[in-house]
Amino acid sequence: MRLQDAKPKAGSQKRRRRLGRGVSAGQGASCGKGMRGQKSRSGGSTRPGFEGGQNPLYRRLPKLKSFPLINRKQYTTINVGRLDSLSANSEVTLSSLIAAGIITTDRGPLKILGDGELNVALQVKAAAFTQSARSKIEAAGGSCEVLGARNTSPEG
Repeated sequence: MRLQDAKPKAGSQKRRRRLGRGVSAGQGASCGKGMRGQKSRSGGSTRPGFEGGQNPLYRRLPKLKSFPLINRKQYTTINVGRLDSLSANSEVTLSSLIAAGIITTDRGPLKILGDGELNVALQVKAAAFTQSARSKIEAAGGSCEVLGARNTSPEG
């Protein structure tokens, strides 16, 4: 067997379509695309997901698992373990934590999270508490008071 004897298997190669080259070429004047319309033009197809100008499915359903909440509540968060350095029976609010330098920025109402240990009795006033934070504060002898969202600004 020589190199010039190597040929592809019979029927494995088809001739290419020569569009618009006459009736004898097999795909004459309209190239097998029908008469008129967007699909008969060159490059004439709509993009994936296009529904003729109707609001498409991918814009009608932005409510799946990985989409962000539009008006999500933003909290200034702090863990219970960071409050352990405060003096006993002191009142803890967002403004007092900013004054003490424990929190540096105000990102919204104060929320107390439950990571860490607390050994000091504190009077904590915040907009929200996790269950573990509330139980740790009350186990240390302190109290938890939930403030409304309007009363949580640092000015008072």
